[in-house]
Amino acid sequence: MTPHDIVFINPPYERIAAGYEFVKHITNNSPSLGLLHLAAEVRQQGFNPSIIESDIFNLSVKQVAAQVIKQNPKYVGITLFTVGVWGAADIAKRIKAALPDTTIIVGGPHISSMGTETIERFSQFDYAVDGEGEKALSELLEALENGTDLFKVPSLIYRDEFMTRKTAGKPINRVLDELPFPAWDLLPDFPKAYKPAIYDFPRGPAATIAASRGCPFHCKFCDTSTFGASVRHYSPAIVFKMMKHLNDKYGVRHIAFVDDLFLASKVRVKELCEMILEDGLKMSWSCTARVDTVKPDILGLMKQAGCWEISFGLETGSNDLLKKMDKKAEVEKSEQAVKWTAAAGIRTKGLFMLGFPGEDEHTIQQTKDFIRNIPMTIMNLTKFTPYPGSPIYREIYGTNIRDDHWEKMNGMNFVWAPDGISVKELDKHYQQILKAFYKRPKIGHYYLKLTLQYPNHFSRLLRFGIGFLNAKLVSLLSGRGGLLVKEAPHLDHSD
Repeated sequence: MTPHDIVFINPPYERIAAGYEFVKHITNNSPSLGLLHLAAEVRQQGFNPSIIESDIFNLSVKQVAAQVIKQNPKYVGITLFTVGVWGAADIAKRIKAALPDTTIIVGGPHISSMGTETIERFSQFDYAVDGEGEKALSELLEALENGTDLFKVPSLIYRDEFMTRKTAGKPINRVLDELPFPAWDLLPDFPKAYKPAIYDFPRGPAATIAASRGCPFHCKFCDTSTFGASVRHYSPAIVFKMMKHLNDKYGVRHIAFVDDLFLASKVRVKELCEMILEDGLKMSWSCTARVDTVKPDILGLMKQAGCWEISFGLETGSNDLLKKMDKKAEVEKSEQAVKWTAAAGIRTKGLFMLGFPGEDEHTIQQTKDFIRNIPMTIMNLTKFTPYPGSPIYREIYGTNIRDDHWEKMNGMNFVWAPDGISVKELDKHYQQILKAFYKRPKIGHYYLKLTLQYPNHFSRLLRFGIGFLNAKLVSLLSGRGGLLVKEAPHLDHSD
């Protein structure tokens, strides 16, 4: 019997705020690691998977649906982030119109936080898998193939006549080493077409690995409903084997570890670094860490083993705001961690947020002062977004947030503003912070040196610069005085 086709889709969505479209030239274009894991898992069951990365290849809703209809698969799996729900629903509606017998399954972070509401709202989605998908999807496909009771499939949300049912349990993969390697071979033009954000890696090609899952912390702005608070790791030997595989087979020279907290276990990080050094593997890599997980000794070892960058969630220069975020951090400790990292020869990427509840002119100034005082060479500033599933969303939902804001929840739109400050004022500070940081002479010299050393970044930077100047000109001509933020076009949310 010919294996049944299953197409996995990362749907198109507007991940850039209206007015900032030029930013796409320098943003992250890495593939969906979740879909790569799911594809690898179902392939072991005998299915024939394929993957459509819509955003990376600039595919529209119509183009994605047309590709799926042409393939005529038995199953379609769509990963849902809140910002992409409407695009995914449109794709599913088009597929259903042409292929009514195709089963459409959705999963991802949005389902983990608002799964029941999503299934009730969109009839074109047949099933939703809540939480980690590998085991649950495998059991669902087995039940659908054999006609067995769906209620025995864990963490499944589906319609049963006029009712929406949700099954018990939320399976997690406790032993990650048992999972097959991500199905990188299914990606067209891998790894060349899949680049992290500009200057987030030195020399490509680059690829992503999640060496662990879960985060034990409970920051109010973070949605951890998919992987939960239980931290599970691949063994260092398997992580090293993945790195070797990507290097040997695909020529990958940089790994971006995308764990919520790569340094959750210093013992495992130490073992991995020692394996890299013993083998002599020449790869650079980057990772994420909390400021309270780094010390000079582990940083020195990581540098020797190829660590090029650490991303810290610094968020703000205000201790009061850090407390309100339940961040369990202090500005003074953050400053010390960044200085230790710089002393080890590893660059810091600071992740900041503007507009969290309680933000005001004073806290914004504290953030500006903090940024000036730390040895940081790259930063990412997001616009506070209350994601469904996060504690802060539950606190403020029903006041200023409505579900028709889903398509704007990409961290690049202010969908909520604290008392006493407007969205326009926040956007003005947003531009000021980024401009002040990147216009510093030493930062400019650093990026000039980096561009000369790794010229693969230059063409992306040039396209970004041209787009920025054009956007500024359009803003001035339209009477917005240079402000780039503008209202997004109205979307038709009819089913």
